Amino acid sequence: MKPVLIVGAGPVGAVCALALQQQGVAAQVLEAQPEDARVDTRTLALSHGSRLILERLGVWAQLDDATPITRIHISQRGALGVARLSAEEVNVPALGYVLPYASLTVALKRALGDAGIAVDYGVAVTRIESGSEMASLHAADGRVHAAPLVVVADGGRGDTAPAPKFERDYDQTAVVCEVQTELPHANQAYERFTPDGPAALLPKGDRHAPQGDSDFLRAEARERSYALVWTARNADAQRIAALPDDAFLAALYRHFGGRQGLFLHASPRKTFPLKLAWTGSEAAARVVRIGNAAQTLHPVAGQGFNIGLRDAWELASLCGDTPADAIGDAAMLAAYARGRRLDVLGGVGFTDFLVRVFSNDSAPLRHARGLGLLALEALPPLKAFVARRMMFGAHG
Repeated sequence: MKPVLIVGAGPVGAVCALALQQQGVAAQVLEAQPEDARVDTRTLALSHGSRLILERLGVWAQLDDATPITRIHISQRGALGVARLSAEEVNVPALGYVLPYASLTVALKRALGDAGIAVDYGVAVTRIESGSEMASLHAADGRVHAAPLVVVADGGRGDTAPAPKFERDYDQTAVVCEVQTELPHANQAYERFTPDGPAALLPKGDRHAPQGDSDFLRAEARERSYALVWTARNADAQRIAALPDDAFLAALYRHFGGRQGLFLHASPRKTFPLKLAWTGSEAAARVVRIGNAAQTLHPVAGQGFNIGLRDAWELASLCGDTPADAIGDAAMLAAYARGRRLDVLGGVGFTDFLVRVFSNDSAPLRHARGLGLLALEALPPLKAFVARRMMFGAHG
């Protein structure tokens, strides 16, 4: 049997390939970027559920720079209502983890090599044709690849991306950077809702045992470092990102508040437009899309990337449970779509609800949001439900 072809060697595609091999299904990966492409500088928020997936693939032990999130503080600016989630309350070591995107990609690339999984770099896919027995994948270099199943995990950036079935423009842009705060993070993350959009602080960097003065200073800086995701209206985001450091830090303090004391330092800022785009898990014959190639979510609550890893894991598990001659057929892909619908649409609906309900200054909604946060803080079963939803998705 020909190997399953995976388009995209990013984390979702790599996890899919490794999980397929665990299931005894051969995979080959095609990546449009060259092998020595510039390292991505983004920061990832992994849920506890994603950690379990990476542990099962033998990758987690290689990630020595993941910072655990043991508590999450949720609030809204200018109104009552605060909720706090903790790992201890739901009996897990951490609710999630923060790590550099580059660290995960390096670990996964090493795991692909150790597993002997072929990765062809610099292969841009221009067209995918479905067939009853095989799917044909046409590359820019003129080569044609055939497989019983083609998994598109290219983040939706390739030439083969279809138009979304549903999309929403939030008129919001994320301003992202790293900041250092006056107070240590103590492994606590913040989700702060404002009328212009949410602002998130994610602890980044643990304090390790220092060996000398310089090591101690570096450790001090690590335990005060956060990854910042500041959501603003499109019209304001570029202005905010372009502010001089002192003005940016002062504006952030006014916007976020003083829960971590003063903001002392900010790295260069980058901006990313935010929108919702859902293509769907339903697949054409022999072709399925996973991760951001199937759905792109607002970063609030950190759901999108983790849903993508669950896509990869569930697809590989289903392939392992399917007879070899039925992998990629209509019945298998229909079963995959049914199995993923609740989790994916649950994540889409959850993040869309948070953005639309909290990103406004309506007085009735402001009071209702405050009551909702107070209820979340006061009701342990509700708190456990929300925490498990964030860690494991709709199936949590």
